[in-house]
Amino acid sequence: MPSALESPEGAEEDTLRYEETEGDAVSPMDLSELLKEGTKESHDRAENTQFVKDFLKGRIKKELFKLATVALYFTYSALEEEMDRNKDNPVFAPLYFPVELHRREALAKDLKYFYGEDWKEKIQCSEATQQYVDRIHHVGQHEPELLVAHAYTRYMGDLSGGQVLKKVAQRALKLPSTEEGIQFYVFDNISNAQQFKQLYRARMNALDLDKDTKERIVEEANKAFRFNMQVFDELDKIGRSLAEEAQDGGFPVHDGKGDIRKCPYYADKLGTASPGCPFHAAVGLARQPLVQLVLAACMALAAGAAAWYIL
Repeated sequence: MPSALESPEGAEEDTLRYEETEGDAVSPMDLSELLKEGTKESHDRAENTQFVKDFLKGRIKKELFKLATVALYFTYSALEEEMDRNKDNPVFAPLYFPVELHRREALAKDLKYFYGEDWKEKIQCSEATQQYVDRIHHVGQHEPELLVAHAYTRYMGDLSGGQVLKKVAQRALKLPSTEEGIQFYVFDNISNAQQFKQLYRARMNALDLDKDTKERIVEEANKAFRFNMQVFDELDKIGRSLAEEAQDGGFPVHDGKGDIRKCPYYADKLGTASPGCPFHAAVGLARQPLVQLVLAACMALAAGAAAWYIL
């Protein structure tokens, strides 16, 4: 996901020596600065989508997190396929860091954790994710210089706000401290995220690109944010349906007392037990038209009897 928050500066001591850093002298025409300023509005909109806001507050259902991981798997599979295709292309080659950055294998581990050994047979690419994937493939095959925009949007976000999301997900979903399920956020081959980001920006700034190409990269980065927001909106809609799935059929919601899983009706809805919650069965029966007619007749007789008795 795109960065929701920036990570703190210099959080760790560096154990690897990066041969290049961004340095203090940054020109407004450097690609890293153009991307930072040119995507600021898109960045703000992305982090204010309902899905991201709920995520940051720890309001993330496990099923929805799994679907988000599926979307990431298809996205990074496409991105890294095109990066491999263009690893020797001078318009992208300086930003090719497969050992440090590639996420596909980490996401495969997460999906195996959530879905089991046959995870590949259980997942599918959603409509919004497919549009994102198609754009990445188009760029990689026809406009490889624009891959810079997609790589920047994804990986710099993962190394920044992604590290915040990692902690939120681990806590909210009660995931193991050994980091199963959140391998996507773990960069074992980057010892200092801040220094690596400086190196990455320095490499971007050193690309031999004219002004027009830089502007196109900024425009493509904004497109990448829009694709991400479309995926977020799609997930948000799914999340709302997940919240309502135990209420369909016109039955009243659980009264909030006790463990919902112990109500046989809800257990049956979730496929874990046989139906038979007496209260819900009675209410459901009472909503049948014929039963309502009989009940109305009985009430009328009862009211007539009561009136006769009072008189």
